[in-house]
Amino acid sequence: MARILDQRILLLVISFSASVQSTKVLSEWKKCGDPECEKAMSRVQATTDYLGPDCRYLNFKMGEEIMVYSKLSRQNENLWIGSKGKDFGYFPRDAVKVEEVLIGEEVEVLTKETDFLCLDEDKYTFE
Repeated sequence: MARILDQRILLLVISFSASVQSTKVLSEWKKCGDPECEKAMSRVQATTDYLGPDCRYLNFKMGEEIMVYSKLSRQNENLWIGSKGKDFGYFPRDAVKVEEVLIGEEVEVLTKETDFLCLDEDKYTFE
């Protein structure tokens, strides 16, 4: 009986850890093409298939085109934010190659709570 209880507690701890990991702030700063982060910064092409760890990430196949709208900076410079069709999310910059730069200068701004919004099956979850 005690062993089953220990296993349940372990599963609960693992589940909680995974939940906390997917809700953490990925960076306090980001770089954009304008102060509102509305302008596309660049057009990139996927050099590999990518499947993100949670619904905040953009999944794509090699060769797909992605529009980049911001890039996390300071704490986590490897993640960029972009869209492919109607899908939007984070992806690693080393999974793409830049095809076209659309802005002249990057602006660094603070991230907001909505930057870590999880879009999952038309439901919105604030992280």
